[in-house]
Amino acid sequence: MKIYNKLCEMRKKQASYFCLIDPDKNDIKTSLYFAKKCEKNGADGILVGGSLMINNNFEANLKAIKENVNIPVLIFPGIFNFVSPFADALLLLSVITSRNPQMLIGEQVRAAPLIKHYGLEAIGTGYMLIESGNNTSVHFMSGSMPLPRNKNDIAVAHALAGEYLGMKLLYLDAGSGAEKAIPDEMIKEIRKNSSLPIFLGGGIKTPEQAFNKAKAGADFIVTGNILEKNNDEKLIKRFADSIHKVKRS
Repeated sequence: MKIYNKLCEMRKKQASYFCLIDPDKNDIKTSLYFAKKCEKNGADGILVGGSLMINNNFEANLKAIKENVNIPVLIFPGIFNFVSPFADALLLLSVITSRNPQMLIGEQVRAAPLIKHYGLEAIGTGYMLIESGNNTSVHFMSGSMPLPRNKNDIAVAHALAGEYLGMKLLYLDAGSGAEKAIPDEMIKEIRKNSSLPIFLGGGIKTPEQAFNKAKAGADFIVTGNILEKNNDEKLIKRFADSIHKVKRS
């Protein structure tokens, strides 16, 4: 539980910033360049993953990133072919907002023997898909309806269920390319009721938004699409600086 313990220590001090790299969209050179830019400009960790694997770049990209950055590199599996020893840990997602058994337990059963074979640290993560104003990749690919963005009580109930089932993290996601980020009030209500560390991503377009999400209670803010579209080192630094302003102690 080396990386999980590190994440728990990180959240005690301040909110943290993770950059998401989709290995299917980039060649090795591009992924490595982007990962180094994230580390240089204040990111606390890298997530590697996506909803599809068409170009089969995953493992080569992951290996190159892990060998060339010193911040934690975690697998964020959109599909469970995304299992590799070239990472610090894997977020073993169960889509607890879904009623699709394949996303709740089926894919995890397929991945488990490979995780054990590699000796990879797996962090049980309750993944919560939240309505974002449009149909995102994860919504379509998982066959899962997102939770209504104005139903805080339903979101809290799912978060508590994840915690009581033994999940170690919550990942609140509006999805890749989301039109709207998860509302601050929903984050506050989940934070008030659950003790688990919270990752949060999807639809976060500005450092100011990221600051507000961290202030509302998210421990780890994740951005991906906005950085791919802008390719701006200064924006990465602005995200990191804004998020790090939220101190926990």
